[in-house]
Amino acid sequence: MRNQTEPNNTNNKTGSAENAVPEARLDASGAETQTTEAAQQNNAASDSDELPTMPALSPEEAAELRAKAREAEENYDRYLRALAELENYRKRVAREREETEKYRHEPLLRELLPVLDGLDMAFAVQATSSDRSFEALKAGVAMISQQLRNVLRQAGLEEIDALGKVFDPRLHEAVEHKETSDAEDGQVIQQLRKGYKYRDRLLRPATVVVAKKASEPKTT
Repeated sequence: MRNQTEPNNTNNKTGSAENAVPEARLDASGAETQTTEAAQQNNAASDSDELPTMPALSPEEAAELRAKAREAEENYDRYLRALAELENYRKRVAREREETEKYRHEPLLRELLPVLDGLDMAFAVQATSSDRSFEALKAGVAMISQQLRNVLRQAGLEEIDALGKVFDPRLHEAVEHKETSDAEDGQVIQQLRKGYKYRDRLLRPATVVVAKKASEPKTT
């Protein structure tokens, strides 16, 4: 009898052990799940503890905060204006420097204008002389005059050609209006002294005589 019952007991023990393994696994899995949930709750609680809470502001503090914000905005506007003024200053300095470089020869050219006038008068005197002894002098003066004018032209000097042109008060200075029927009204009929420009700047207007329409004869 003992030998027949022992295998059954062994089988029962084996079955109990096999059933116990899944139950242990379930218990371990449940414990792990609970541990994970607890850790997540702890982390969430920790994160919520780390987030700063905005304290309520009193009316005085809110007013002070608004005043600080306005002050910061005003300071930023002043900063932008200062930047704009600085940029304008840089542009103005660059423009003045460029203009100074462009017209750097103006004082010298103004000083040389009387020299050109003297050469023109020398030509006028020689033109009225019939003495052949002046021919060599005339040729020499003409050569010097041409060389000087070429140099000045390269420096930016420009003669104002007024004769035969319509009177322009920006370029011409009228010293006389003469009645004539040989020219249009307002036309320059005589140039007494040449005018000059330096690049686009007037150095001296041309001194001229301007035609005026002849008056109709009175009938009696």
